[in-house]
Amino acid sequence: MTGRWALAEAEGGGARLTALGRDGLPAGEVVRERDLVEAVRSRPHVGRWVWRSTADVYPRLLAAGVRVERCYDIEDAEGLLLGHEGRLGEPRSAAAAWARLRGRPVPADPPPRAAEPGSQSSLFEPQTGAEVPFEGLLQVYAEQQRRHDAAEHPSRMRLLTAAQSAGMLIAAEMNRAGLPWRADVHREVLRELLGERYAGGGEPRRLAELADEVSAAFGRRVRPELPADVVKAFAEAGIKIRSTRRWELAEIDHPAVEPLIQYKKLYRIYTAHGWGWLQDWVREGRFRPEYLPGGTVSGRWTTNGGGALQIPKVIRRAVVADEGWRLVVADADQMEPRVLAAISRDPGLMEVAGHDGDLYTTLSDRAFSGDREHAKLALLSAVYGQTSGDGLKNLAALRRRFPRAVAYVDEAARAGEEGRLVRTWLGRTSPPAARADEDEEAGLPQDEPDTDTYTPGYASTDARARGRFTRNFVVQGSAADWALLMLAALRQSLAAAGMRAEPVFFQHDEVIVHCPEEEAKDVAEAIRAAGDLAGRIAFGETPVRFPFTTAIVKCYADAK
Repeated sequence: MTGRWALAEAEGGGARLTALGRDGLPAGEVVRERDLVEAVRSRPHVGRWVWRSTADVYPRLLAAGVRVERCYDIEDAEGLLLGHEGRLGEPRSAAAAWARLRGRPVPADPPPRAAEPGSQSSLFEPQTGAEVPFEGLLQVYAEQQRRHDAAEHPSRMRLLTAAQSAGMLIAAEMNRAGLPWRADVHREVLRELLGERYAGGGEPRRLAELADEVSAAFGRRVRPELPADVVKAFAEAGIKIRSTRRWELAEIDHPAVEPLIQYKKLYRIYTAHGWGWLQDWVREGRFRPEYLPGGTVSGRWTTNGGGALQIPKVIRRAVVADEGWRLVVADADQMEPRVLAAISRDPGLMEVAGHDGDLYTTLSDRAFSGDREHAKLALLSAVYGQTSGDGLKNLAALRRRFPRAVAYVDEAARAGEEGRLVRTWLGRTSPPAARADEDEEAGLPQDEPDTDTYTPGYASTDARARGRFTRNFVVQGSAADWALLMLAALRQSLAAAGMRAEPVFFQHDEVIVHCPEEEAKDVAEAIRAAGDLAGRIAFGETPVRFPFTTAIVKCYADAK
């Protein structure tokens, strides 16, 4: 394969395309083709396609049986570059980039597409971008190449952009393949857990029974699905609670607690993965969520509808491989501590992370007198910023033994507290600090956020919270960057080996590949090799290993 070609849809379903030079500008004439799919199919030699949006183009190619090796997603790259420049949140569409390039008013991004349950139609909806001429798209791409050159670490930033674009290809392919799903098994699980459904759409039998038990315990009718009603009922019983979270309820001595906890657990399954979800999202034995690579600021994936990344273990019984096929389920072992070792270059921690065994056990033998739990708490304290109680004591022990690792996250926390930009190893950038008046105008909450759900608007009102976020961001975000490279390497190796295996599921530390039974062991080895290769590409030559715990199973629930 050779060179890069730019591709854009033309009116009437045709395409305009041209070869590109190293400067990102056309290296030949602009060609017009009547059919976009055939334009790509007839050029298998192209090394990388440059287009506006993978989500708009690639599903159409996949539907026609055309697979693309590599691409460059202009709109995805624009989001990464804006973040690197401290402008995260500005419009990232090609139209916005072109307007900025010409000094024109910048249009807002189109609203996110709503995924349509049980189909791929949302992936085919045309998006804003037709107003950008092909020549304008080429100018935006050329300017992005210049902005990559101006990045703090240009080669790393280019690698991040390439990895993110590869993630967009993988996401479309996973949507096309779908996660194998047995609707009959799912219905049986729901019947076991929830009982029969009543006519008229009311709650199933078991939920109704538990609701009656909760009401009987309070001596009046209480609706357990309404937190405000539950808090009020406890207050009337002389018990003050701030929320109906399980951990808080478990501390209360009251007869309503046990049925209430059971109700909440089953109600979540009923609403999130019940009969309605099954009808909406499973078609022809497949669940096809729309994956969004880099859907969070840290780079972790999200999904557009369907709740794919929060499938309860009991519901995983319905994820069953096709006849003669298997699911290869691989979990990255202690991924974030290993990433911390690689990005901090701490010699001691890299040596600990240079083995395939349990990292916390090795760490406990080296620094915590064999106490694995204390070793684990110490590392979590370093990454998540626990600075009180045992966390502070364990962190001090970790700092003495692995000073460079702790100093790395300490510096990230200080930078966050001071409102500076903080980057992952490859250059993904955390949100900048916002002024308090901007927070209030945006209607953002002013209380302390959880580090996993950090919003830029919290920045100036709680510097400590922002510091905890950036402390974690440099590790979690770098782990997300590594995961993109791992998926890209896995995709490439499976294709090169001519396997029928297909990645069908991914969340931040777990990948599932659906494959013929005879390919399963080779797939497991390909995943292992992809993890190590991604580590070398992302972080260079270090002693750090990135092993997986892998299970070859017929049913997803059997992997845990």
